[in-house]
Amino acid sequence: MSTSPVSAGSAPPIAKPLPPKPDTDEAGPRRGAGWKSYITPIFVVLLAAAVLVTITRNWNAWEGGKVEQETDDAYVRGDLTPLSTKVAGIVRAVGVADYQQVHKGDLLVELQDDDYQAQVDQAKAAVEAARAGIEENLRQRQLQDTRIAKALAGIDQAKAQIAAAEAGKDAVQAELIRARSERKRQEGLYQTHSTTEQNLEAAVAGEGNLSAQLASRDADLNQAQTMLRSSELAAEAERRSKVVLESQGTQLQADLHAKQASLTAVQVNLGYTKIYAPGDGTVGERQVRPGQLVSPGTQVISFVALTKWVQANYRETQLTNVKIGDTAELRIDEYPGQIIRGKVVEIAPASGSQFALLPPDNATGNFTKVVQRIPVKIALDDPAVAARLRPGLSVVATVSTRR
Repeated sequence: MSTSPVSAGSAPPIAKPLPPKPDTDEAGPRRGAGWKSYITPIFVVLLAAAVLVTITRNWNAWEGGKVEQETDDAYVRGDLTPLSTKVAGIVRAVGVADYQQVHKGDLLVELQDDDYQAQVDQAKAAVEAARAGIEENLRQRQLQDTRIAKALAGIDQAKAQIAAAEAGKDAVQAELIRARSERKRQEGLYQTHSTTEQNLEAAVAGEGNLSAQLASRDADLNQAQTMLRSSELAAEAERRSKVVLESQGTQLQADLHAKQASLTAVQVNLGYTKIYAPGDGTVGERQVRPGQLVSPGTQVISFVALTKWVQANYRETQLTNVKIGDTAELRIDEYPGQIIRGKVVEIAPASGSQFALLPPDNATGNFTKVVQRIPVKIALDDPAVAARLRPGLSVVATVSTRR
């Protein structure tokens, strides 16, 4: 086949581009072309899953290992004491105004105390009467001691009389024996006409006289023995009377103690008619006014002490390295831009949920894990700054765990 020659000056023919190779042929799509389009999405998903697993497994360690632990769940705290009445009465005077600064011992509220003063006077009179009873009992015991001594002296005297009567009886008895011998001798001599009748009568009279004296000595001895028994019984009776008086004295002492306790109780109640400031600080709003009748437990005013601190509620994962003594920086919303220094002084022994009125019971029902918070007490380094703070202020607390 012949071709026509290209004439001079004519443009060369334009070559047509080759069509792209199709991914498919007559038998279908080419192998390896489809799965390559899923490599990048799969890689991205696997990488995201690896990052998520890594963060989930190590987040607590990373958070707890931070040098500075910060929380905005922190507030200024202080001792708020609601002052209440202990006894019933009518308010006589309120010695402070709302939100007034007070010092320890300042009179805040006073109740009318006339009836309580009368009770004190009555109790004092009862105490004096009990003391008078004890004094009378003491004098009676002293008198009883005198009676006992007198009875003992009577015993000694009776014993002496007994001894004298026995000695006199022995002497008379010896004389009576001699007189009886003399009578017998005179009777023998009279029978032999060796003596006179007058001598015999004298011997008989002497024997009779001595017999009468012996009977008298026996009577004296019996009388002395009777006096001894009487004196001993009297002494025993006086001793028993003294024991009774001593028992009465013990009872009177117990009664005196009871009267003194009653006096102390009414004096304490009298003291409760005046309510004083328990320390230096500030009072809240007055709850009572003069002339108002109050009952036990009625709140009259609140007292806020000067000492303040910050309670920061940290998540449990933040307390890995927090220790007592760590320094803290406090930013209080009331004083923007001012940094207050403090120090960790206490860490609560349990989470805040355990101190709630109704602690959670995770052993029942479905369980959802919730990160717990632990209260951390931070004391302020400057007492002057702490004194001017107000409980309840919001704080951003940052604790440095660097040693």
